[in-house]
Amino acid sequence: MIRVLVVDDDDLMRAGLRAVLSSDESIDVVGEADDGRAAVDAVRRLSPAVVLMDVRMPRLDGIAATRELITAAPATRILMLTTFEDDDYVFGALSAGASGFLLKRARPEQLIEAIHTIAGGEALLSPSVTRTVIDRMARMPQPDPAGSRRLRDLTPRERDVLELVARGLSNAEIAQSLVVEESTVKTHVKRILAKLDLRDRVQAVILAYETGLIRPGG
Repeated sequence: MIRVLVVDDDDLMRAGLRAVLSSDESIDVVGEADDGRAAVDAVRRLSPAVVLMDVRMPRLDGIAATRELITAAPATRILMLTTFEDDDYVFGALSAGASGFLLKRARPEQLIEAIHTIAGGEALLSPSVTRTVIDRMARMPQPDPAGSRRLRDLTPRERDVLELVARGLSNAEIAQSLVVEESTVKTHVKRILAKLDLRDRVQAVILAYETGLIRPGG
């Protein structure tokens, strides 16, 4: 069972999310919270695998709560759920350590699939979110030299894989591009994350742009 905590300051939204998730027998909604501070407390008590986190909430917003949870409960994955697609929210959430970002207008089956994706250790980067990250990185100044030095530990093939990950390709697409098995790509991704001390693919995408490994339009 995938233990899920639903966090939203709207009572009706929480009820709707619980109803959608209850249609999947492998998902167990273990609790709810109506703001970020209550969410942090609930995670400590309930140890959910995934937190569905709203962005705009009183007392402590979803981005600030995510930053706290990444330190307090590193095994818990955060899926941001919001009505907004503003780049400040997207980039703030991903930089805080969220493993994915989903708009509230997503279909029920997309939400359930997202829960399974996040719980399985993968990141959820939709094309629109990837585009937002790329656009934000394009407005950054020069690449970070310190970050660039981190890439020296990667093999040439690992650098190739990281570049393709940053361009938004799935494991299957990377395997096809490099003419290797998908299992080989998964191994490379795991090694890349371990070598660079990254939480998931989201952070890998951000690092690839921060270090200048790739640039928008390259």
